[in-house]
Amino acid sequence: MSREPLALFKIMKFEGMVGSGGEAKAAIAAGQVLVNGGVEIQKRKKIVSGDTIEFAQEIIRIRLSESGEAAAEEECRKTND
Repeated sequence: MSREPLALFKIMKFEGMVGSGGEAKAAIAAGQVLVNGGVEIQKRKKIVSGDTIEFAQEIIRIRLSESGEAAAEEECRKTND
């Protein structure tokens, strides 16, 4: 990934949370994506180190590596009981 800030829909696509950028944009527009615990409807919302993204029972946290590039790390995967 490139340096921060990164567009929300691009992170979702590159991290495999969705199959395409179009799918990411549709999910965001439908209010299905949470950023830092709140519903986010801006497709190009700028995501920075420390932000969390939640979608489809998956939560990832964005962190800035020592090289200055953003990386996502999976925090937890929820299960349907």
